Formats: sequence, C-alpha cells, structure tokens
Amino acid sequence: MDLSLGAAVLLAVAGFVAGALNAAAGGGSLITFPALIAVGYSPLIANVTNNVAVFPGYVTGAIGYRAGLRGQGRRVLPLALASAVGGLAGVALILASSESAFEGIVPFLVLAACALLALQPVIGRRLGKRSGLRERPGPGAIGGMALAGVYGGYFSAALGVAVLALLGLFFEDTLQRLNALKAALQLVIGGAAALGFALLTPVDWTAAAVIGAASLAGGRVGARLAQRVSDRALRGGIVAYGVLAALWLFLR
Repeated sequence: MDLSLGAAVLLAVAGFVAGALNAAAGGGSLITFPALIAVGYSPLIANVTNNVAVFPGYVTGAIGYRAGLRGQGRRVLPLALASAVGGLAGVALILASSESAFEGIVPFLVLAACALLALQPVIGRRLGKRSGLRERPGPGAIGGMALAGVYGGYFSAALGVAVLALLGLFFEDTLQRLNALKAALQLVIGGAAALGFALLTPVDWTAAAVIGAASLAGGRVGARLAQRVSDRALRGGIVAYGVLAALWLFLR
C-alpha cells in the first residue's frame, strides 16, 4: 500500500505518542495498531507491521535496564529460549489464521491488553512487596514464558505487562530486577516475531519505518512526561482509548 502524505503524518504522530507512552506507562501499541487500520491496512497486515515497528523500542528498553540483569544469568538463558520458541509459535499461529478469523478475535485481544494495562498498578504493588530470591526457573516459569511468547508473536499490545505479571508469579525478587528481566525477554520475543514476520509474511516496511523512527523520538519525550503527569492519568487515558478502539473494531 502506498502511503499518502496524510497517512504518513498520522502514523508518525501515532508512533511518537506510542513511544512516549511506552516510556512513561506502556501500552503504546494500543495507539499504533488502530492507527494502521485507520489509514487503510487490514487488521492482519496492521498487526504484522506493528510487531516489526515496535522492535526498536524493545532494544532501547533492554539497553536501559541492562545493569539490572547482573546476577540473573541462570534465569535469562532458559527463559529466553522459551520466549523465542513462543514468539515463533505466535508467528506460525498468525500464518495459520485466516484473515476473517484474525479480524474476529482482534477486538477481544485489544480489550485483553487494556485489562492488563489497567491491572499494572496492582501487579507493581504485589511485586514491590517481594524481596526473596529464587534464581532457577522451573517448568511452570518456562512454560508460562513460552505462552507469553506466543501472545507476543501473535499480538504484541501490552506484552511487557503480561511478561512482568508472569515473572511475578514465579520469582520472588525486587521490582527493578524483574523489570530488567522483562525488558530482556520482551526483546527476545519481539526479535523472534519480527524476524519471523520479515521472512514469512508481508510487512509494510515504509509504515514500520515511520512508526519505529517516530516512536524512538517519542520515547525521549516520554521519559520527561513520566515525571510531570501521573501514571494513573496516563494509564487511564490509554485504557479509555483502547476500549474505544475495540468498540470501533467491533463495529467495522
């Protein structure tokens, strides 16, 4: 699809806002995914393109949290392998899905992402009270992370919240260290999905480049925005927008 100037501007604005929101509170894909549909992409192509477009943000997030990964080597490798396998399985699930089936499930996925984002403060408070350490991941943690990878490969919105929630279930640790582990695993899932989509599915690289570049610029603004606007207000606005987007997708 050839992007008009107006469509490119809309995607750039959506990418910038999404990058800022991801840096401040998360949930940026709830902005960019509907924007791609609004400019004319089918939900399936919009999802694939959005998955590729958000990958640079995962890279910068993992770099920012790299210090928190010290001492977590026993966790990272098995969980990363499970995440990569899950991400590729999510890509395979997309390939096996028909366009109509994906369009039917998308509004529910958007609502699920909104619910995860709305519950983020509860997850954060719960994890913040935990200080014991459990280094080695068991079968439950590995299986859970593989499922998170499937979700991330299939539909990336609120992936970070889902990964953090799972880590909180299986590991007792500080929120800072779990956030660092989340950033690394999110990068692995996003990388596996982006690679699979790039090789096996049609990606609109122009749209992905516009959103990706704008989101990186927005991420810098988001770091400052987080210091001036309450997390509650940001999160509430994103969730409200996501619910409206889901309703719009239901009625299309």
